[in-house]
Amino acid sequence: MPSRPTVRPGGRSARIQQSVHAAVRDLVAESGRDALTVPLIAARAGVTPSTVYRRWGDLQGLLSDVAVERLRPEAPPEDLGGLAEDLAVWAERFLEEMGSAPGRTYVRDALLGDPEGGNPVLCSSYAAEQVETVLARAADRGEDAPGVETVLDRVVAPLMYRILFRPGGLDAGYARGLVADLLTARTPDR
Repeated sequence: MPSRPTVRPGGRSARIQQSVHAAVRDLVAESGRDALTVPLIAARAGVTPSTVYRRWGDLQGLLSDVAVERLRPEAPPEDLGGLAEDLAVWAERFLEEMGSAPGRTYVRDALLGDPEGGNPVLCSSYAAEQVETVLARAADRGEDAPGVETVLDRVVAPLMYRILFRPGGLDAGYARGLVADLLTARTPDR
């Protein structure tokens, strides 16, 4: 299976990617995921099926690529003036987006369609960048902030585990509780 570029391609390649991604999103909205086929997507995108196979390898590889793009945050985390609230609100929104039915589907697609692991690493970097922004703001305000890896281990990892394997009972209170536990029972940062 060809490996996906780690940066957005330009020119014709970017137009093909954009067209194929749009075709996937439109077809899912119209007919559902189960109706997707590479020839159907290619026809909608105005490319040949061989273009899709050459670029993404198979349908799951394409769905993984679309998922990674959909999981990319659209904006930096909100700045509410303090670490506890900034991180709690970010964790709530992360849970809300990733825990939704489409979010869980995108996460699974990102994991399943990339056997070499590049897409999950990219998705993880999105969360790490968002957390890093929150922590840098806190440090600029003079607040004592944990390290990025500590937040990933103590907040993001439990959220993702629950989202993927035990989704029942997840709510904003759970996300806020993870943040509160992290900030009150600090352990050495990594």
